[in-house]
Amino acid sequence: MMIFMTPAVFLTMNKRDLGVVRDLAKRVREISELPVQRERARLWKACNSLNPERPMVLATQQPMGELEAAWIDCQCEDERLMGYEAELRRTIMHHEYIPDDYPIIGSWIVPIPVLNGGYDDYGFELRKTDPENPDGAYHIEPVITSEHDIDRLHFRPLAVDHVRADAAVLHAEEILGDLLKVEKRGKNYWRYGLSRVLIHMRGLERMMLDMYDNPSILHRLMAFLRDDFMQEIDILEGEAAVSFNNGPAMLGGSGGLVDNNDLPEKGYGGAPNVANSICWAESQETVGVGPDQFDEFVLRYQLPLVKRFGLTDYGCCEALDYKLDLLVEKIPNLRWISVSPWADRRMCAEKIAGNYVYVYKPNPAYICAKQPDWESAEKDIRDTAAIVDGAPMHICMKDTKTFWGDAGRTTQWCEMAVRIAEEMS
Repeated sequence: MMIFMTPAVFLTMNKRDLGVVRDLAKRVREISELPVQRERARLWKACNSLNPERPMVLATQQPMGELEAAWIDCQCEDERLMGYEAELRRTIMHHEYIPDDYPIIGSWIVPIPVLNGGYDDYGFELRKTDPENPDGAYHIEPVITSEHDIDRLHFRPLAVDHVRADAAVLHAEEILGDLLKVEKRGKNYWRYGLSRVLIHMRGLERMMLDMYDNPSILHRLMAFLRDDFMQEIDILEGEAAVSFNNGPAMLGGSGGLVDNNDLPEKGYGGAPNVANSICWAESQETVGVGPDQFDEFVLRYQLPLVKRFGLTDYGCCEALDYKLDLLVEKIPNLRWISVSPWADRRMCAEKIAGNYVYVYKPNPAYICAKQPDWESAEKDIRDTAAIVDGAPMHICMKDTKTFWGDAGRTTQWCEMAVRIAEEMS
């Protein structure tokens, strides 16, 4: 690939900083070309296609502030290069210190900006009190206080900024286009946690009570959110702002990577669309709600959305053991199921039974406590892997909010989990 850097851009940049960024890009390319990256990608694809060779391991949602403080030392002073340096160093950090099964790819991703897509863009300014700790709990002050307020809602006025994306692509090509593949990507992460959006409008406690004393308001709100997300798909497909999400480093919502052999459908050669993509649905806010009410107030509104996609990934931190029969019965394109550390692991294994990918989330408390319990952490993984007994499985460490400054816990956990997974191959 030829470098596209114009003399004007080249001359105005800090040459030392430019050299730092380009050296880092060279290192990322070298890492991406290692045989282990292709092997990891192959193993993920086999597992997600229900032909596993071993469980797959991923560490995500780590305490990045602590990890970066330990392992990253940014040097650039040129603001136009700082973002490049930080992201490239994160990629190198993952390779050197987080030895899970994540495959490093030799690409620089430029997302297409989508404007007006937040919770505040429905016609109300949402009100919440944030904590001093950015990872702490926050209080929601409901803005939908009566059914009449629903009439004031409007669909999000989404807008796609192709001009900004094209400018960012050109800039990236000028900086590192001869070293990494610059890819402009549209939306490829589709999350349908409708109850999460709803509680930011209505409040969590109020939502729970509504199921008994005001069900019509829940039905109206969920129908509104369903239709808004339906419109989002139509707008983004119409704007050519959708990208496929089954590449070798594509993260699924429940925790693992989702590359597979089934999408796009054989013979499909058209533009990227959701029918050949993967979506994620969850409802952590209704973890304590029984299957019947979950079906009535949540799943029935998620189904029209997830059925537009090729495959569905369901669940997050909520225990789904007593809702699995419902999910399996009603979601025809289900492929990945999240198994929370608070779920009945054996019941889940019996119901998933190799027909879906068992995405297990080990209890993060074992390695996040002030004094980590490595013996229990290893037993947790071994016991669960034995229960799953060779069926498709992801082992995904998530929600590790702190390691008390001991960044090496990530390395130790990954080495342990991969060792167990390889013993089962």
